Amino acid sequence: MSKYLVTGGAGYIGGVCVEEMLKKGDEVVILDNLSVGYKENIHQKASFYQGSVGDSKLLDKIFAEHEISAVLHFAAFALVGESVKEPAKYFQNNLAQGLNLLDGMTRNGVKKFIFSSTCATYGIPERSPMDETTPQKPINPYGESKLMMEKAVKWYQRAYDLKYTIFRYFNACGATTQSMEQHVPETHLIPLVFDAATGKRENITIFGTDYKTPDGTCIRDYIHVLDLIDAHIRAIEYMENNPANEFNLGTGIGLSVKQIIEAVEKITGKTVPVVLGERREGDPSELVAKAGKANKELGWIPQHSDIEDVIKSVWEATKNPPKKAS
Repeated sequence: MSKYLVTGGAGYIGGVCVEEMLKKGDEVVILDNLSVGYKENIHQKASFYQGSVGDSKLLDKIFAEHEISAVLHFAAFALVGESVKEPAKYFQNNLAQGLNLLDGMTRNGVKKFIFSSTCATYGIPERSPMDETTPQKPINPYGESKLMMEKAVKWYQRAYDLKYTIFRYFNACGATTQSMEQHVPETHLIPLVFDAATGKRENITIFGTDYKTPDGTCIRDYIHVLDLIDAHIRAIEYMENNPANEFNLGTGIGLSVKQIIEAVEKITGKTVPVVLGERREGDPSELVAKAGKANKELGWIPQHSDIEDVIKSVWEATKNPPKKAS
């Protein structure tokens, strides 16, 4: 039985990671300051420490009290617009505190690190679909902070024999029997469309209908959170003999804003009120992953990311809000 430290384990993606590891019979320690996570999202079978990943004394305490095999780092701020207005907040949390976490691991001899990064490191990509060699040119402090952390991880690997895997997510989505998306404020498309469909908000705004795409709206790659976590679990063993890795995690299938709205209407039987708006600055017309590397090296094939399956999972969770297992 292995024991893992999951930072941000009270959040959406980190919370699902905790669920899946516990199902496997592993032990899990959660570190979360609850600034964007939820106390009710903490799995009762996990050990929980409330605090910052940048708290050196707390990290030493956790590593002294638990024999941690690997750290899976999900704790980060992730609002693009906010990062432009408050870059200091993003570099302090996503980079400076992340470095403290790496230092804590180094001091305590913890050698495996999985980092939750983002396709935002690519900025407005030179090509789509994007593979891992696509030039990384972030256009906001959020993407920049993640890219800087990626670079730091690589240098720590060289200097301190750290084994790492970097995962660049595309659009994480979907619900499980125990977790669903909860962001304040909510910025992700699928939850916003559901809010419009169920009357929690008046409408959904489509920002731009004149992109060079088949229906004029932006295209994105949607990957179910369970598939994301499956890749993380596979990477833990893979790192034993492959100490330095980076992978895109997406389906390779692009879906437009209009297609997402249509899928929600089909599954729910409800009409989604739509307002047409102007383009948002910095929105690329298309962001789609080329995820063949993860497929080839990790044996990773998304099993839950057909868009109708994603929408069905969210619809079920909307009708019957999930509860954490005790």
